[in-house]
Amino acid sequence: MSAAPTMTFHPQPKPGTPTPWAFPAPQRLTLANGLTVLHCHRPGQQLVAIEVLIDAPLAAEPAGRDGVATILARAFNEGTDTLTAEQFAGELERAGATMEAHADHPCIRAVLEVSASRLERGLTLFADALRSPALPADEIERLVANRLDEIVHEQANPARRAAKALYAELFPADDRLSRPRSGTAETVQLIDRAAVRAFYDAHVRPSTATMVIVGDLAGIELPELLESTLGRWSGDQAAPSTVASVTADDRGRVIIVDRPGSVQTQLLIGRVGPDRHHPAWSAQILGTYCLGGTLTSRLDRVLREEKGYTYGVRAFAQPLRSNAEGTGQAMMAISGSVDTTSTAPALADTWAILRTLAAEGLTDAEREEAVQFLVGVAPLKYETAGSVAATLADQVEQQLADDFQAEVYRQLAELDTAAATAAVVAAFPPDRLVTVLVGDASVIAEDVKALGIGEVTVVS
Repeated sequence: MSAAPTMTFHPQPKPGTPTPWAFPAPQRLTLANGLTVLHCHRPGQQLVAIEVLIDAPLAAEPAGRDGVATILARAFNEGTDTLTAEQFAGELERAGATMEAHADHPCIRAVLEVSASRLERGLTLFADALRSPALPADEIERLVANRLDEIVHEQANPARRAAKALYAELFPADDRLSRPRSGTAETVQLIDRAAVRAFYDAHVRPSTATMVIVGDLAGIELPELLESTLGRWSGDQAAPSTVASVTADDRGRVIIVDRPGSVQTQLLIGRVGPDRHHPAWSAQILGTYCLGGTLTSRLDRVLREEKGYTYGVRAFAQPLRSNAEGTGQAMMAISGSVDTTSTAPALADTWAILRTLAAEGLTDAEREEAVQFLVGVAPLKYETAGSVAATLADQVEQQLADDFQAEVYRQLAELDTAAATAAVVAAFPPDRLVTVLVGDASVIAEDVKALGIGEVTVVS
């Protein structure tokens, strides 16, 4: 009988010495046409990410034409002065590139991703789209029609209706923040090619734009390449747009957006708080994560695990408008959905969680778990060139220093439990929250009134 075969085991690999990680630091240059460029070499990232921030804020949209910035952003993909929309799409595909653009309150952001080996072709197409878009009338009409269709679907989406109602409640009617980012049916239907062209001519120019490019740039003569592509984009000089301060009415109150027959209630509880320029921003991130950033946070532990009201509730901070003077604000919010009959109990428990947090504070264990996640996941979060480029673009958009994100991670690692507690308690005071509920008012209104969390108004 032959001997049984033996298995040879190779030595287990030994882990290497961990190296410290920091958010990538960009370098800067300025093209002859005035375009500011932030570039960041990321070895091995063969898919290069480019973002161009165009100084065309929503507040600059002409009266009665809310949504024109969104239509312009979408129209950048609809051909150039030498290529039809179909030809332009075909050229992008042949270059292995993707391009998109969107409009938000601070600016229009155009995004390109292309392999490093085809970077010149991708940048040429990108530059042509920005400097000489065709803006064909038939394509503008199609984009307007598509946007009007989207608005119909948004009305059927409880989360979108809740956001629309909250912004309308918090901000003055004459502030662009109070109205939907991409316009309403009344404003979008008035947009035509002339309106889009006029908005383009008034705001799209290199001297007030900033470009971010991230990827493996080894062997690329970047200044020369950019001058031959984006450097061909011309335009007059202009002063950058000013960023208005943010004011809001966050007196505690409840708005019920009636949705008869709904079996669930969408919750959106919010107010304004410090944005990224505030010294408490890092502590606010940490405290908010402990409150509602994950399945193990306080909100989820009670509302999801203990009570079974919901599949999940999240707390978050979203910057609105930001400036170097520090007069910007962030939206502080708690969002989720519960079954209709659990609406009032879920709100009662949420307020109890916030009051207990103010009275007793966070625990060291909560703080430690949050820091381990927020700091520990950063190297994975920024593995791609696109994620690095997006964060650098956020910093430009919000007028932050180039090392801002790196400094946030440094602060997160050092913050103590008391600082995180103070920040989240200040961000979510129970008596200064505007609550929007999208659900069946006939079922939930009386029970919600009995909670005493603010005057209740029902709207359709």
